[in-house]
Amino acid sequence: MAGSKRQQQFSKLIQKEVSHIFTQEFSAEFLGKLVTVTDVTMSPDLGLARLYISVFPINAAHSVIDFLNSVKPRIRGKLGRSIGKDVRVIPELAFFMDTTAETGSRMDSLIDSLDIPEETEPEED
Repeated sequence: MAGSKRQQQFSKLIQKEVSHIFTQEFSAEFLGKLVTVTDVTMSPDLGLARLYISVFPINAAHSVIDFLNSVKPRIRGKLGRSIGKDVRVIPELAFFMDTTAETGSRMDSLIDSLDIPEETEPEED
């Protein structure tokens, strides 16, 4: 996580509050899915928050991201009501899929599929 200390503090605040909004407001829409805000990165001017969302099962990820983009103004409004007294500007929100778990799983399967011969002991004369 790069950025200034202020960016890091602000990103943690956004992550906590948006996670709370998801739990309180959208639990019915996420029924049967595990939706997690895994990371938030802030632009240097704190005007844009990039939220990385992990979704399980993975086949529901695109529909969840589409849903979040459709209710983005509602989420931003609720975020403004919860942190508005602490910050000057409520950042614009951009949602991205966090593919870290999927990439890790793919790497594991690639490593498992490698055909690595066993090391043999050198023969002594």
